[in-house]
Amino acid sequence: MNEIHKEYDVKMQKTIDVVVSDFASVRAGRANPAVLDKITVDYYGAQTPIHQVASITSPDPRSLMIQPYDSSILKGIEKAIQTSDLGINPQNDGKVLRLAFPQLTEERRKDLTKQVRKYAEGGKVAIRNIRRDAVEKYKAMKKKSEITEDDYKDYEKELQDMTEKRCKQIDELCAKKEAELMAV
Repeated sequence: MNEIHKEYDVKMQKTIDVVVSDFASVRAGRANPAVLDKITVDYYGAQTPIHQVASITSPDPRSLMIQPYDSSILKGIEKAIQTSDLGINPQNDGKVLRLAFPQLTEERRKDLTKQVRKYAEGGKVAIRNIRRDAVEKYKAMKKKSEITEDDYKDYEKELQDMTEKRCKQIDELCAKKEAELMAV
């Protein structure tokens, strides 16, 4: 039975990892290459993440420099960044793109905080769905008389504790990211 618990615990941890990567993609006023993770560019007919077709460096805390491995894709990367929800207009010098991250306005900070909360809530919903799947599996096992009623109650309580722990973890990560966003 512990193997089944571990399986669901691993799924919950993967959900938290996804939430953490979503949080990383929200820019907090500093230049972070992770903000480009969700942006893809058309590269020979396939949608490819920018970090796979270019080198991304941060020459200073407020800017990123994108140098494509193949210079023919420079315009495509520029267009992909412009059409994304980053809110930054890249500067193209013919060889590299430069992204200058301006200070966030109060309104933009609040919008980003809402986006972070949305990611956090999505993660908590996913964790609750994992718990629901586990409870259904345990119910089926109880129905087949593979586990007793007492075992079922114990497993259900352990699952609830695990779910609450993971949701609390997401809340803490969300509060940390919100504080980072609201810091001037």
